[in-house]
This record gives sequence, structure tokens and C-alpha cells, in this order.
Amino acid sequence: MAQSSTLIKVSASGKWDSGLKTNIAVRNFSGFSMDEPVELGGTDTAPNPIEYVAAALNGCNGVMIPMIAQELGFNFTGIDFETTGILDTRGLMGEEGVSPHFQKIRFNVNIQTDENEERIEELKNEVERRCPVFNLFVDSKIEIDTKWTKI
Repeated sequence: MAQSSTLIKVSASGKWDSGLKTNIAVRNFSGFSMDEPVELGGTDTAPNPIEYVAAALNGCNGVMIPMIAQELGFNFTGIDFETTGILDTRGLMGEEGVSPHFQKIRFNVNIQTDENEERIEELKNEVERRCPVFNLFVDSKIEIDTKWTKI
């Protein structure tokens, strides 16, 4: 018997402020801004949208790792993440044939655990299979260099 789908809706609203700055609201949380660095025409008063996308990979793993670790009975005491995305600004500026999104992503996870390397690999594989943000990158055919380190 096929499992029925359960769809959820997420939304955000934005209001242009000035220059390249936009103020964003999500649910009932405090709003936040997006801007661009001065060299891209902004005033550098906030992270830019693609920096938030990189941060979203960290946040998504901050949800998925503990959730899946609990399912697997995997013990850990801490996790640190670092995401670095490489962009070719020619795509942003409209050059044909150059993608405006990430060309490559480096994603590092430092996990404090006494679990062995095989168990870490099991957790990593399941997180990569189920993390929505990670899979947005995979489905966009972005090269992802992932490194998990036991500390």
C-alpha cells in the first residue's frame, strides 16, 4: 500500500526597502534583511540571499542530524557546520551559458561522537538522502564536496 503524501506549505514575504535591500518576514518571527556587498551595488547592511541559502544548509542539517541520529540510536555531543559556496558572478550579470547559482559547494561537518566511522557514514548517508536543502543542491546539479570529521 502506497503511503499517502503529506504536504506542508511554507511562505515568506518581502518588502523592498531601498537600493538592493529587502526586508523579509517569516511567520511570526522577527524580520530580517537581505542586502548585497558594496562591490555588487548594495550597502552591505545584511547578508545577501545566496549567503542565506548557504546558511540554510547548516540549519537544515542542524535539524536532520539530531532527528536521524535519534532514529538510529546514534550518540553525539556536538556538531559544527561550515558551508562555502562558489559563485561565478558572470552568471549574475547576465552572461549567457554561466549559471547564476552555486557552481560548487563545500560542506564540512565536525561531529563530537564516540561512534565508529561506519556509523558516522551511515548517519551521513541518511542525512544526505533526506535533507531538503542538500537535495535542492543535488537536484540543481551543483557539485557538493562533503566532509564529515569525528572530533
